[in-house]
Amino acid sequence: MSNLLTNRTAITPASRRLPARGRSRSEAWRRRLPLLPALIYLVLTTQIPFIAAILISLTRWQAIYPAQRGFIGFENYMRVFADSALRQSVLVTVVLTLGVVVVSLLLGLGIALLLNHRFPGRAIVRTLMIVPFLVVPVAAALIWKHAILNPSYGLLNGTLTWIWQLFGSDAAPQVDWISDMPLVSIAASLIWQWTPFMMLILLAGLQSRPADALEAAQLDGAGPVAIFWNITLPHLRRYVEIAVILGAVFIVQNFDHVFTLTSGGLGTANLPYTIYQTFFQRQDYGLAASMGVVVVMVTLAFAFFGLRSVSSLRKEES
Repeated sequence: MSNLLTNRTAITPASRRLPARGRSRSEAWRRRLPLLPALIYLVLTTQIPFIAAILISLTRWQAIYPAQRGFIGFENYMRVFADSALRQSVLVTVVLTLGVVVVSLLLGLGIALLLNHRFPGRAIVRTLMIVPFLVVPVAAALIWKHAILNPSYGLLNGTLTWIWQLFGSDAAPQVDWISDMPLVSIAASLIWQWTPFMMLILLAGLQSRPADALEAAQLDGAGPVAIFWNITLPHLRRYVEIAVILGAVFIVQNFDHVFTLTSGGLGTANLPYTIYQTFFQRQDYGLAASMGVVVVMVTLAFAFFGLRSVSSLRKEES
């Protein structure tokens, strides 16, 4: 009998002889093992360069004066917030981000409400509305610079000329949009590209509204405005938060439109473009690294709130 028990114990797999806590840990690591190469790749391509940027930001490192390189602590960060030009770039970044996010969110909400209704060709219209978001940012900025905002042959001035001629006037205004309204021109090109992104998120929220609540409100005699304010808008709150946070994360880092439209002139240099100027033109690597760390920290703060909104949305849906 004792030999039989000994044989059964020997035959039992090692994983089944482990305690329950040990088995759960081994199974968890077995599930995570296929993700290990991707994790190593992310660490090598994101975390190590970020740590290197932090170390460089704590040094005085300017290519023009290589002999003066050394550790200076947080002096570069003090320069970021003390320099008037750098503060101006931070202000431009905040104004540009807030303006683009708010306007593109409102336009995206209006378009999403229209596309949520059934009409012939709705699928084609939805596809066409998404196209601006799929355009490469540099190409989108070039389209706006040459095809739309150009004072000589741009679409905007051409439309104004046609309207003036329609009313019998020959003196049509030829506005140099980029020179006269540089920040508005950059914001318009960004709004054109990011409105489809807002529309997609809000359209997904509209399609996930509870049908029983909508039917009950209609049976109670509620009109479209009452349904929108009391049912649709509270339901879209989480989707609006996600759209605002994700849009802000990407627009804060925008460089292509500023570089292509104005090259940072006329008071339009935002923080990413100022980092480019500091690194490549002034060759002040320590100051540029500190500015990059500030941008990353702001982006991580937005991303943190975005992840919280996504997790809370998943909990509400479950």
